[in-house]
Amino acid sequence: MRTPIRSRGEQAGRPHSGLERLGWLGRRLSERLAHPTQVVSSVLLRLLRNPTSALGLLLLFCFTLVALLAPILAPPEPDRSPYDMPQSQIMRPFQPPAGEDSYMPTPSPPSPDHILGTSQDQYDIFYGLVWGTRTAFRLGILVIFSTLLIGITVGAVSAYAGGWVDELIQRGVEIFLVFPFLVTTMVLTAILGKGINNIILAFIIFGWAFYARLIRGEVLHVKENNYVEAARAIGASGRHIIMRHLLPNAVYPVLVLASLDIGSIVLAAAALSFLGLGTPGYADWGGMINMARSWIIQSHGETLAYWYTFVYPGVAITLFVLGWNLLGDAVRDISDPRLRRGRG
Repeated sequence: MRTPIRSRGEQAGRPHSGLERLGWLGRRLSERLAHPTQVVSSVLLRLLRNPTSALGLLLLFCFTLVALLAPILAPPEPDRSPYDMPQSQIMRPFQPPAGEDSYMPTPSPPSPDHILGTSQDQYDIFYGLVWGTRTAFRLGILVIFSTLLIGITVGAVSAYAGGWVDELIQRGVEIFLVFPFLVTTMVLTAILGKGINNIILAFIIFGWAFYARLIRGEVLHVKENNYVEAARAIGASGRHIIMRHLLPNAVYPVLVLASLDIGSIVLAAAALSFLGLGTPGYADWGGMINMARSWIIQSHGETLAYWYTFVYPGVAITLFVLGWNLLGDAVRDISDPRLRRGRG
């Protein structure tokens, strides 16, 4: 008696009927999502094996160490915010009705008391670099987390709902996308007032729309899969479908893009602080360069005499942004099979 020939799906244990195949697809998806620690460990292992991402991780690890040890490396003064840079060399103490102390305007070179020197008005550069690391992490992570949360929520709801709800939401998204990001954040920060907190708020208000548009496209693609239709057929709620089936399979490209955007956000914030929208004396790398712009080029043969006022914060910004960009590029390469095949 001749043995019947089976298809590849039957030989591999795959079901033959439509309903059985939907159940098989759901089980396979659940198996993949049931072990997130294995996925994370696999990604970390690939990142450590990649020289580019290893360099990015090393840079970010050093900055993280500096941020964590900031109270030890640069102890703040009592009764003052740790982000307020200390000053020295008072030229004229407070005398009514002046209202404040006067400090020497000319920067001072590195010395035993100030190992990296002081900037204009005698702000300690080393202190600003150390606590500026915390400012950079706080700014980048807070902005990206908030914009991701808003963008993913709006984009996922828009794509899943469809119809007039999708049209209405997308017209609102286009209003935010039509304006240049840096210009609008600059105008809004000028309206709200100077300060790093207002810069963060402006970035959040105008930064979520691009993520909403991107996650909408990914969800529209994923929602056509059979397991989503199966979830609808068994009466699953819209919230359950979005959280359990759509977002886990659509959010990864958005997270890769967000890892690339952290460095860009820090760089844009430094640009706004350099333009004078930051708080004077605040531990912010862009603000430190703003205080040094009058001392970059001097006449009478003193060109670059005060190089330490802008070189140190400029190097800090460069290395911080470079670390995030290297890490983001490596994560993108690992997650995209086409790039892996092209480089392999």
